[in-house]
Amino acid sequence: MLPIRRKKEITKIIREKKSVTVIELSQLFEVSEETVRRDLAQLEKEGILNRVYGGAYIVDGVQNDVDISLRKNICSESKEKIASICRGLIENGDSIILDASTTSLYIARRVMDRNITVITNSLQIANILEEVSNIKLILIGGSFDRKTLSFYGRNAEMFAQKYFADKVFISCRALNLDRGIMDSNEHFAEMRRVFLNQGCQINLVADFSKFDRIAFIHFADFDRINSIITDKRLEDEWHIFMKEKGITIFDGDIRGVE
Repeated sequence: MLPIRRKKEITKIIREKKSVTVIELSQLFEVSEETVRRDLAQLEKEGILNRVYGGAYIVDGVQNDVDISLRKNICSESKEKIASICRGLIENGDSIILDASTTSLYIARRVMDRNITVITNSLQIANILEEVSNIKLILIGGSFDRKTLSFYGRNAEMFAQKYFADKVFISCRALNLDRGIMDSNEHFAEMRRVFLNQGCQINLVADFSKFDRIAFIHFADFDRINSIITDKRLEDEWHIFMKEKGITIFDGDIRGVE
């Protein structure tokens, strides 16, 4: 296949799937991974996609479910900063809920020295913490989603409702002052709705790329959360709005955080 036709095919695939890996494209077109990387680099220059370690993705579309193998590498510095802020909010003896977001994955890595209980529906978080003796791990089971490596569905929701935590950390796909907090997938939006009811302190963790956007399904209004934790200074309108709602904003200021 000629390079120009291959790039057209890659463009078609990524517009449909929203994300692709280098390995799957290499196998599909029977070319080397280096050839795929060159194609993706050229398509990025043309503004068609965004490259990330292991593949590429696009941000368009309200039902955009990027594969977790790529998603965990998107905005990694932002997620590290958010995780640092969250670490400062978690104390020994706490019980916490971490959702199946990649931001929660970063949080899990930062609290491995804490004596805490972690409740999660993320298989990746469970794998990270499974041998950490000072952490009591509770894995929420249910239907398994291979794209996100997490559990969802009615059984998972019923399981989650058995537990109540000191602090809940959930993410989302988009936040909008007019439309509230949104996700791209109904199943995972429902899990997050459940988590909103299972904690004393509800913390929404979201990197800067998720603000002032919209996604497929609304799952919460802002009055359901206690704080927003992000990595960059938000616009004044966000601060004014959240102050009126009584919501604390941690937007990249990690003073006082370990």
